[in-house]
Amino acid sequence: MGSAKISDQMPLQLPHEAAMGREDFLRGPSNRAAFDMIDLWPNWPASWLLLAGPVGAGKSHLANIWQERSNAMIVNVADLNDADPTELVQSGAIVVEDADSPERDDTALFHLLNAAREARAYVLITARNWPESWGVGLPDLMSRLRLTTPVEIYEPDDELLRSVLVKLFADRQLSPDPSVIEYILMRMERSIGAALVIVEAIDQQALAQHRTITRPFVSLILKELSDKADGLVP
Repeated sequence: MGSAKISDQMPLQLPHEAAMGREDFLRGPSNRAAFDMIDLWPNWPASWLLLAGPVGAGKSHLANIWQERSNAMIVNVADLNDADPTELVQSGAIVVEDADSPERDDTALFHLLNAAREARAYVLITARNWPESWGVGLPDLMSRLRLTTPVEIYEPDDELLRSVLVKLFADRQLSPDPSVIEYILMRMERSIGAALVIVEAIDQQALAQHRTITRPFVSLILKELSDKADGLVP
């Protein structure tokens, strides 16, 4: 059977749900400090926590773990633009995701933090980078952000990245041979973001082509991703 390019076929998008519980979080040296800080709640050094890390590093997973414990509301930073900040902090805890998004309204985030301070509410903010690189145009917002406790998630080591690959396949009800996992691990960019894209591409094309996930098949997918020059495969 001839192989098809990634863009040639669009398989039926079957739903899959990532396991997002506390027991499902894969810990390693790159994220242990962040996990421990989430676990420390409500005994945080300050009421506000800023969690920074690359795409796919586990920020949303940690936010979900914290939400289960704190009953926090989870909102994207863009959702603040048309919301009443007083209502958002009524539960006493809130997660603001993607705070470095270009859709952020500095005034809206500033008003939320003021409402949280008055309500003595806990705040967890997630972002890819630290506020100094967000292009914040409101000095008062920067002064509020400096009150947060900063915690960083770093790029994973090989052991964690291997576990992430296994989990991402398992989330899609797939269990490739360990040799396939090692094959991907040795040829991919060292990031969880890359793992997310690679596993999705393999899953979609395995469905579209009715193929078993073998090393030769994975090799074709990795080559096509590399040819697209997206940096997922060196």
